[in-house]
Amino acid sequence: MKFTLEFLKTEAGAGFILGLSALIAVIWANSPWAAVYFDFINAHIPVQIGTFVEDKSVLKWTKEGLMAIFFFVVGLEIKYEIFRGELSNPKKLALPVLGAIGGMAAPALVYVALNAGLPGGDLRGWSVPMATDIAFALAVFAVVGRGLPDSLRVFLLTLAIVDDLGAVLVIGLFYSSGIDLLLCLWIAGLLVIMGLAKYALRNQARGLKAVYLVLFIATWAFSLKAGLATSLTAVAAAFMVTLDAPARGEESLLKTLMHDLHTPVSYGIVPFFAFVASGFSFAGMSFASLGDPRMLGVALGLFVGKQVGVFGLAWLAIRLKIARAPENSGWGALYGVSLLCGIGFTMSLFLGALAFADHAESAQNAIKLGVITGSLLSACAGAIVLSRRRVAS
Repeated sequence: MKFTLEFLKTEAGAGFILGLSALIAVIWANSPWAAVYFDFINAHIPVQIGTFVEDKSVLKWTKEGLMAIFFFVVGLEIKYEIFRGELSNPKKLALPVLGAIGGMAAPALVYVALNAGLPGGDLRGWSVPMATDIAFALAVFAVVGRGLPDSLRVFLLTLAIVDDLGAVLVIGLFYSSGIDLLLCLWIAGLLVIMGLAKYALRNQARGLKAVYLVLFIATWAFSLKAGLATSLTAVAAAFMVTLDAPARGEESLLKTLMHDLHTPVSYGIVPFFAFVASGFSFAGMSFASLGDPRMLGVALGLFVGKQVGVFGLAWLAIRLKIARAPENSGWGALYGVSLLCGIGFTMSLFLGALAFADHAESAQNAIKLGVITGSLLSACAGAIVLSRRRVAS
């Protein structure tokens, strides 16, 4: 519990920086200096190290490079929760897992329903509203959830972690293309070596960290060349990190890495991704743009689909006694947390960038507008509901 509460405190600050970065991007992209912003995110940076040669824009390097580190941390958190944390307790696991499943299925169905067969509809964005942004959701909860039971915080955190795992699986299954099987075998070999490294360097934590770093970079580089989603292999690499402690009484190497990477990822990488991915121009948009099925599908998927899926399946599981409700919390508080799950933002923007990669700017703008709209509606509604529950209690 102590680790979870410390995590929540740091995420509250990270959520503020994340939101500020996105706001700056949108304002800049619609200012007289908009060309500077778009020139920056589209500027190409060639990288050559020996036979490794890649030339990508700042936006793509951020999505496929820096965000791989973010997913590595996500993988570390998922592994820790599965083996040592909340996900290791079956009784506590059932409700957030079922809620996460409902919260992934319902938004996708809402998006498909609004885009199937309609002019301007595009089914490629079905995955965009499935995700929950851990940093933003926990930041809002930290502000309005004081006085509410810790069980609700744990429920939200666990659900968001399961949701992240679902997003990673979606990325691996649907957004990896042109896969080179030979390179995949090399990646598998590197992952095996990464998993076995703890036996060769059992009492040398510093040396093991260096080995993990080198093998992670190599796995990432091979993933780019193999056509695999770097986010997927980053999570796989995280699962190879040992949970053993270097010495009795010390933290596990996995937790040490989580702590080491948490600050640069939460306060650097994720806000930078939000900055380069959130900016879009309102030029050419009108009220008719609000009727774009892609925008509506994402916005309503997040705001309506998420709350219906999370709360609906959680309510059913509790009624059928498949799972237990969070301790000392009522239906109103659980509904408020379900609303916060509709804050998609970082993960939704990431999925949108994958789903509509190299497509028309209008499609990307519609997705971004939908993500921002749905996330803001969910954040505001969730904050109002939870604030009232806090007053009532």
